[in-house]
Amino acid sequence: MEHIVFLDRTTIPEHIDIPRPQSDHQWIEYQSTSPSQVIERLQHATIAISNKVQLTADILSQLPNLKFIAIGATGTNNVDVDYCHRHNIPVSNIRGYATRSVPEHVLAMIFALKRNLMGYQQDIIAGEWQKQQQFCFFTHSISDIAGSTIGIVGKGSLGVATANLATALGMKVLFAEHKHVTTCREGYTLFNDVLQQADIITLHCPLTDTTEYLIAKTELAQMKPNAILINTGRGGLVNEQDLVDALLDKKIAGAGCDVFTSEPPTDENPLLQQAHLPNLLLTPHVAWGSDSAITALVNQLIENIECFCNGKPHNLV
Repeated sequence: MEHIVFLDRTTIPEHIDIPRPQSDHQWIEYQSTSPSQVIERLQHATIAISNKVQLTADILSQLPNLKFIAIGATGTNNVDVDYCHRHNIPVSNIRGYATRSVPEHVLAMIFALKRNLMGYQQDIIAGEWQKQQQFCFFTHSISDIAGSTIGIVGKGSLGVATANLATALGMKVLFAEHKHVTTCREGYTLFNDVLQQADIITLHCPLTDTTEYLIAKTELAQMKPNAILINTGRGGLVNEQDLVDALLDKKIAGAGCDVFTSEPPTDENPLLQQAHLPNLLLTPHVAWGSDSAITALVNQLIENIECFCNGKPHNLV
């Protein structure tokens, strides 16, 4: 019998049912787990489920019964995968479940920022329409989506799905080559050229040592002054203070951030401190979270566990 422990059930909305594996098992779930509780709660576990709870080498070394880790997300930065490889602990993640939800969120942010919807709502609340004494007023520029150029960093399932939606809306798509690479693969454009040509930059790459602060002061300075940046990938891909500075200095026209370097962010987070800006759109890491996407996620999570129990693990990282 497998002893399965889900460390952070609260990362899945309550109204989403999680099926149980058909294999013989014991299931224990906790709404959340603090770092000090991980070892105790996994002491007898053979299978651990974690969405965001950190499973470091130090923690894993104290869990002799652990045979398999099922990550309840695509990102793997919360698990020391290198340690798992060295100690023959298979790790699976979730793939392809949000190829509608995330791109639609990206497009929603693009429309809101390019048409300055938040700025106009703020102006109406402030009584600007009454002051203007006209049937409409134009306090912010409005840009069409069709005909614009979107630069996509990351050509996985989410990047490709975003490109398909962008193409359908009449946008020109550029996939960015890896940063600092001087020779392009077919179908890619040099990273700096994408920064300079795109009206919209959207990030769909993993957070690694090489992609941390992928977008910072130097990169923001290369973008068009009318360009916007969308980040639904990972918060650490963008230097948040540099982004705020670029917005305040009008180096770029707007930004939409669904992810933060630290989640939840503290009150001192530079993005939160400037949340009143009409050209800064913030959402709480929910781009992935349509009901259909989350249902697909939990079904795949259980499938990953079933496959491991049947001796045929898949979606391994």
